[in-house]
Amino acid sequence: MLIEGSDKNIIEKTILDYIGILGWAKSNPIFVQDNDLNEKGIVLAVDRKSLDDIRAAFEISNEKIKILRVSGTLKGLDK
Repeated sequence: MLIEGSDKNIIEKTILDYIGILGWAKSNPIFVQDNDLNEKGIVLAVDRKSLDDIRAAFEISNEKIKILRVSGTLKGLDK
């Protein structure tokens, strides 16, 4: 997923606050380094089964975390 308007530490804290350590382990979030996409936002890879939990965590947080695009591939995020 491509995320706009936040910092990696804020994203980590938001996910941990909502789904906890066990949910963090199940979702397996990984920050992806891609030079082209990182200019547009932060790329976060998560397990697709926990995508709804991650979205919910971003929605209920007080931080301004916006998901720009969700795709299964990096190429799909760039479109």
